Amino acid sequence: MSSTVEKVRPEPAPRVMAVMPAYNASATLERTVADIPSESVQDILLVDDCSRDDTVEVARRLGLRVIQHPENRGYGGNQKTCYDDALATDADIIVMIHPDYQYDSRVIPHLVSFIRLGICDVMLGSRIRTRSEALAGGMPIWKYIANRVLTIIENMALGQNLGDFHSGLRAYRREVLEAIPYHANSDGFVFDTEFLVQCVHFGYKLGDVPVPVRYFDEASSIDFGNSVRYGLQTLAALAKFWLQRVGLARSPLFVRATGSAPGRAPSTSTDCGPGSTRARGPGAARGRRGGSGAAGGAATATRTGA
Repeated sequence: MSSTVEKVRPEPAPRVMAVMPAYNASATLERTVADIPSESVQDILLVDDCSRDDTVEVARRLGLRVIQHPENRGYGGNQKTCYDDALATDADIIVMIHPDYQYDSRVIPHLVSFIRLGICDVMLGSRIRTRSEALAGGMPIWKYIANRVLTIIENMALGQNLGDFHSGLRAYRREVLEAIPYHANSDGFVFDTEFLVQCVHFGYKLGDVPVPVRYFDEASSIDFGNSVRYGLQTLAALAKFWLQRVGLARSPLFVRATGSAPGRAPSTSTDCGPGSTRARGPGAARGRRGGSGAAGGAATATRTGA
């Protein structure tokens, strides 16, 4: 009596794309890219939000794909271009990381693994493993307190248990970006909070892993005034979530996206100001993986490399 053993074929590895919403990141971009583990991502896109330094030139030298905004669209507006382009590729998992070297890009494979295994749909890098580590890493005490207060409120309001709701290192399953109506979100800093609130509304699973804290002069950080505004906008996003949940109000933030995301109207701006760099046209197609991409509106994509 013979028996046959059926071989189980391993699932193909997901295609991972990293997107970097950039503004004046020339001093830190190369270090951020250098720390990304080899072969952990197949494509890296940098979207430049009309920087006044050499961010675009550094990105080109590193062989990254580059999209330039002809005018500053804000942090949220930058991410909308990032995700529009990502959805125009065949990426399965999209990692968003700030190019300011504040987040340790060596942990990207770990974020991806939780999504690949089906444990989570969204993964964040948490800067708050312990209070002493956060403060020793240079996080200002007022920023630490604000982060703790807001994160506690958000966890309670959304039924989560995340360590840091305000991380600039995130990974998403493709299906999340396809469903979230992120074009309805703010173009400002609260885009991130609105996105996570939307993820909870649509039932996606959120998780996080610890990342070292790195605050230094070149790392980007919003000032106290903008932080206060951001905190109030975060509370407003939570209020919209609950008003929607109990049926007292309806918000476009919670209307599931269908089809491709709408593009922006073309900009009339022609100059980013002193030291601006404008795209001169498409370059040679490459990147870490030569997939094609697209962005809505007047952004110009340049693909560079050897």
